[in-house]
Amino acid sequence: MRRITLGKTGLSVNANGFGALPIQRISKEEAARLLRKAFDGGIDYFDTARYYTDSEEKMGLALADVRDKLIISTKTAAKTADEFWKDLHTSLSLLKTDHIDIYQFHNPNFVPKPGDGTGLIEAMTEAKQQGKIRFIGITNHGLPRAKEAIESGLYDTLQFPLSYLSTDAELELSCFCKQANMGLIAMKALSGGLITDSATACAFLAQYGNIVPIWGIQREKELDEFLSYNLNTPVLTEAMKQRITQDRQDLSGEFCRGCGYCMPCPAGIEINNCARMSLLLRRAPQSVHLNPEWQAKMMKVKECRHCGRCKTKCPYGLNTPELLRKNLEDYLTFL
Repeated sequence: MRRITLGKTGLSVNANGFGALPIQRISKEEAARLLRKAFDGGIDYFDTARYYTDSEEKMGLALADVRDKLIISTKTAAKTADEFWKDLHTSLSLLKTDHIDIYQFHNPNFVPKPGDGTGLIEAMTEAKQQGKIRFIGITNHGLPRAKEAIESGLYDTLQFPLSYLSTDAELELSCFCKQANMGLIAMKALSGGLITDSATACAFLAQYGNIVPIWGIQREKELDEFLSYNLNTPVLTEAMKQRITQDRQDLSGEFCRGCGYCMPCPAGIEINNCARMSLLLRRAPQSVHLNPEWQAKMMKVKECRHCGRCKTKCPYGLNTPELLRKNLEDYLTFL
């Protein structure tokens, strides 16, 4: 099994990590079975967040008895030191552990630094001194903040959306992290489901040598794919390169990655899926998204209040109300 060392942390992890955001959507029993199968199959790095509702609790229930054989990272979206400590103690309790291997600031709109008035980096440092966390990480969707975090020298790991749809500037983070001896963790390696060929996605990132993708896994079929890559790492073929070229052409321009930071919507619209419905219809079996349940979700777009909240929260600066309008217009042509 291919392993990658996360920079100066010295943590050696399986080259395919388990992203535990999607297990929010399944029962505790299903999640426990999936998590244990992942562990038994050789996956030893699991990533979650306080923000992911019951994900931490499910991980704690499923993996507490093998805790010493795992690397666990989780995240806090705290804005103050008090919120930080509350989140940390909650995470430790739910994960059934006395320490977190990598504790990450969750997509902050600034890079926490000493003396910035928030007390966040000071709290993180104190938690490390107390042994409650081992390493300090940060996640982000913004390239300028990612670079600032690397240059600050304050962080042991960076988690950033990276896939074969990423720009050259984004992929260059691999070089910057190597130079800074900083671990690099890739979220959204399937670009929120828009990349449908996981073998090609895996082969592309494997070229870089220092990128650990955390694959969002909800179904056993998905897990089986990634477990198979543990045994046989996909290698880029000419056919894969052609697929990447075609996908980049098809997905050029502005598109929703489905990250969900725009949510919740005051009108109840499922923005992170409705704003990319046109792409989903063309990249997956159409019947999946044309059933009565999805028709009802798409019709909710008509109730958009144009409050602009989603637009201000989008880490990619997308005009989400306009994307919603266009996607509904296109969706109706399929009915």
